[in-house]
Amino acid sequence: MEHIKLLIGWDKREAVGSHVFLQSLIEQCSMPVDVTILTPKLLKDYGVGTDGTNAFTKARFLAPFIYGYAGYTIFLDGADMLVRGDLADLWNQRDTHSAVQVVKHDYRPVNKKKYIGTDMEAPNEPYPRKQWSSVILWHNSYAKHRTLTPAYIENTSGQELHRFSWIPDDRIGELDKAWNVLVEEENQAKDAKIAHFTNGIPGFLHYGDVRYADEWKQAWSDMNIGMQHKVTIGTDGR
Repeated sequence: MEHIKLLIGWDKREAVGSHVFLQSLIEQCSMPVDVTILTPKLLKDYGVGTDGTNAFTKARFLAPFIYGYAGYTIFLDGADMLVRGDLADLWNQRDTHSAVQVVKHDYRPVNKKKYIGTDMEAPNEPYPRKQWSSVILWHNSYAKHRTLTPAYIENTSGQELHRFSWIPDDRIGELDKAWNVLVEEENQAKDAKIAHFTNGIPGFLHYGDVRYADEWKQAWSDMNIGMQHKVTIGTDGR
């Protein structure tokens, strides 16, 4: 049986978001999924750091390298996402022409800051092709992806990487916006298959009542089924 190859980011500061994401994936996906996590030790071994607001800003571009420049991979930020559709439907959109397939957002941030009230708080800066790289359907065997070695990624600016500067524009395929709905930003009329809490997850106090927050909190509750101990969580997360 065919398996989905899924690569996701990890940042300790929003660890709960990654676990909620996985809970939602388990509940929604109809195919087997092989999940690879961009763990801190893995990135240390590869020598790839970050130049952005999360730990895996540049590491997502390791996907073709990690998978031996063969087959296909879905990359998702993961940590700030809720899966509401069947990931098999995204997997089945693979095409042989595209080097990558992404949701081609064209927007300037509505909210000028993100992660408000946390130690991740930062300006929400606009830049070309912003958020294109938060959901990527990679065609790993596309020849020019062989440029993407750990050394190249570490020594190339995030701006160049996030704009897919090594790929001709006609090889950047497009996914339906439902696969990357930016909560509290754009395409709010679209019923999300992936709700992307790009400004902050509902686990952060400032974002506790955004769209899809109730579903996020239900997934958090579901992932704790079987926990018989009473758990009290303070405002500092401990």
